[in-house]
Amino acid sequence: MSRFFSFLLALCLWSGALTAQDAGLARLTGGVIEDRRQGATELELTLSQGVPWRLFTLADPDRLVLDFAEVDWQGADPEEMDQSDRITALRMGLFRPGWSRLVAELASPMAVERAEMRVAPDGADATLALRLISTDADSFAAAAGQPADPTWVQTRPKARRVVADPDRPLTIVLDPGHGGIDPGAQRDGVTEADLMLLFAQELREVLLRAGDYRVVLTRQEDRFVSLEARVKLAHDAGADLFISLHADALSEGVAHGAAVYTLAEEASDAASAALAERHDRDDLLAGLDLSGTDDRVAQILMDLARLDNTPRSQALAGYIIEGIGTSLGHVHKDPLRQAAFSVLKSADIPSVLLELGFLSTEADLRNLQDPAWRAGMAAGIRDGLAAWVLEDAALSGLRRQ
Repeated sequence: MSRFFSFLLALCLWSGALTAQDAGLARLTGGVIEDRRQGATELELTLSQGVPWRLFTLADPDRLVLDFAEVDWQGADPEEMDQSDRITALRMGLFRPGWSRLVAELASPMAVERAEMRVAPDGADATLALRLISTDADSFAAAAGQPADPTWVQTRPKARRVVADPDRPLTIVLDPGHGGIDPGAQRDGVTEADLMLLFAQELREVLLRAGDYRVVLTRQEDRFVSLEARVKLAHDAGADLFISLHADALSEGVAHGAAVYTLAEEASDAASAALAERHDRDDLLAGLDLSGTDDRVAQILMDLARLDNTPRSQALAGYIIEGIGTSLGHVHKDPLRQAAFSVLKSADIPSVLLELGFLSTEADLRNLQDPAWRAGMAAGIRDGLAAWVLEDAALSGLRRQ
């Protein structure tokens, strides 16, 4: 079980309920619970599409709870689905607006050994698979408990920057790629620039509802912003992290799913040299006056900053991918990548470039135009950021000052 999945057992995967009309309600198309050898029980649910979900256990009586945002249970037959002697009762229904719930009462204490949702490449169906194993009463009681409220606004851990003023909200700069005279990838009248601006605005609202962030966009409309101006804006905003949003297209081959890029290590020296040569000195490193330094000294100082910043960017990329994978059930087959993108060349701001999908792939294009899918993507990014902030704060004492 990944560190991120363990983290999510105590947190919700969705920030605000969607109506059935908004969400394109997922339907239960099949399901079974069966006992296996060596005290294991497996549950498998098939859905018409992937949805955000969470699970937890409760005691007195012992039971497993699965929440979904949201599933239509119409036509489900709990008695037919339950083929297990270790599950004494199975119930399902609407839990609250926007949330559906399945409850399995346990004949004896059991622990979740494995849980995952697999979504078909075309997004047409999804399978949630769980494996339960026997455990003792004390261990079950210790792990059981109601997680955070599904709104996940007031109850989740506060994501604060560890600085002299710890009460200042974390500043996130979202960079919707392209714009204006540069529309980016295009297909069937849809442009990457328009889609990324729309998604950046939706993601900003999701993050602001979380209550822990200040969110700045590099552009608020369909206009051209140079790559270097985007980096400068992040410095001017006092950014704690920078996320550039894209949806590319391939002229050959097929690619599917989200991927996150960090600055390629071999590109760092060239990036430092180019920045030192082209930029005003006050654009290079926040809080340092480099106006009296030559290019070589500026490059050395940026290299030192990257010694700490590169691992932070890589950790941020990893958590975002895990968050998206948990929320949507699918990412690119090779989701963590490196490249010499100009917008990633800030030496002292953790920076990633997120490819949400590929306009050249039919399923990705359909997803990017689907408000419910975009909401799930935004929730996954939000959850990944929250997990990264907690780890980054814990490691802050080990970094150079």
